[in-house]
Amino acid sequence: METTKALVAHPDHAVLWHDERLYLLDQRLLPETTAFVACESVQDTAQAITDMVVRGAPAIGVAAAYGVVLAARARVADAGNHWRERIEEDLQRLAAARPTAINLFWAIERMRAFMAPLDHLDPVPALLAEAKRIHAEDLAANQRIGELGAALIASPTAVVTHCNAGALATGGYGTALGVVRSAHAAGKITRVYADETRPWMQGSRLTAWELMESGIPVTLQADGAAASLMAGGEIGWVIVGSDRIAANGDVCNKIGTFGLAILARHFGVKFMVAAPTSTIDLSVASGADIPIEERAAAEVLACGGKRLAPQAAEARNPVFDVTPAALVDAIVTERGVIERPDGEKIARLMEGECDS
Repeated sequence: METTKALVAHPDHAVLWHDERLYLLDQRLLPETTAFVACESVQDTAQAITDMVVRGAPAIGVAAAYGVVLAARARVADAGNHWRERIEEDLQRLAAARPTAINLFWAIERMRAFMAPLDHLDPVPALLAEAKRIHAEDLAANQRIGELGAALIASPTAVVTHCNAGALATGGYGTALGVVRSAHAAGKITRVYADETRPWMQGSRLTAWELMESGIPVTLQADGAAASLMAGGEIGWVIVGSDRIAANGDVCNKIGTFGLAILARHFGVKFMVAAPTSTIDLSVASGADIPIEERAAAEVLACGGKRLAPQAAEARNPVFDVTPAALVDAIVTERGVIERPDGEKIARLMEGECDS
């Protein structure tokens, strides 16, 4: 992988296809440095996903789709008309990059299904067109999610969000922050309180940067400060994204989301999950069946490259937790809104019906 500052970094440009390469805005470096990592191979793409150069379920899915294009290009060059026999290894490598975000697997399966009937020697142009469609569809879905989510907010209020579910985490515009953008434009959001989101600090580094770039008032807070804020009575909604939604409506999202949902219910604050339907996994009955990624303990024991804990200390570092459907007031997708989600409502939505 190669790093470049030549491209212009912007929250809406987290994933770019440019000059026959995949460029990923390196989110590990924001906000101090804006630089892109150039991926010239499927191996580069998988490593970038694992290393969190790109993160956020929809953005990972879009990046994976372009990764399939890079894989096909290399296999055609290496194996000619036998490319199809070799590419499955590449798809498996991509799928192993992160275990929890379902959009990764969704995008790979869509690209696999698309390539199945291709009978010409060079599949790359057709696969690239499909990857670009996935990218464009995600952007359009986020804009629709923004509209539908904003419609749920009755009067001007402050909101809390957790982690980063903005343009950086998607194909553009954002899911949770897409709702924030649309609602703020309609005069319905007065301020966003962004949890810092330990240990990767996505709220501090990414959400604050996105909202400031968009001119939306944002105040950072420590993850543990949400309870005292909600107790003041000025918060109307908690708005978050999701990395996977189970068939019964349980929501898997960044670690700490579950606690926010409990607090919201206690203080009478509404809890909204904004996610495209590609995040819904009907093959998983409940959140208990979702694999939860565990990353290195060093991410918790240190901050900014400096170890804070004693040398002998141990740590657990689950990346996600599961919020039961019973704590969710609304799941907002591009197909519509599910209020008080359950298995029956999720199934109706995926079959083409919804609450709104």
